[in-house]
Amino acid sequence: MKIISIKTSIILVFAITTSIAKLSAQSKKTIPNQDPKVDQLMNEKIKINNSLSINDRYKIQIFSGASDPAKKTLNDFKMENKNVDATIIFQTPNYKVWVGNYRTRMEAERNMIEFQKKYKNILLIKPSK
Repeated sequence: MKIISIKTSIILVFAITTSIAKLSAQSKKTIPNQDPKVDQLMNEKIKINNSLSINDRYKIQIFSGASDPAKKTLNDFKMENKNVDATIIFQTPNYKVWVGNYRTRMEAERNMIEFQKKYKNILLIKPSK
C-alpha cells in the first residue's frame, strides 16, 4: 500500500508541475524595441550588396584622376542626380567615378548622352567580375 501511495504521489507531483509550467508560459507577444538606425543600416547594406553582386551591368565613367577631384565630381553629380547610383572606384593609379547601373547598353547610352552635356570625357563601361 505504501508503494502505491509513493507512485501516486510521484505521478501527482509530475502532473501538477507540468500543468503549472504550462500556465506560467509566456502568452504575450513581444514587441522589439529597435533603434530606427538599424533599419536604415540594413537598407544601405542591401543596396551595397546588390551593387557589388551585379557586375554584368553597364556603368558610365564620368571622371578618372586624383582623389580630391574625384570626390568633388561625385558630390556634384549626386547633388544633381539624386536617383542615379554613383560611386568611386580606385584602380591604380586613378580614382574613377562610375554612375548608373544599367541592364542594357541602349539604356546606358541614353543616359550617357544626357551626362555628356556636363562631363566631357565619359566612357561607357561594363566592369568585369
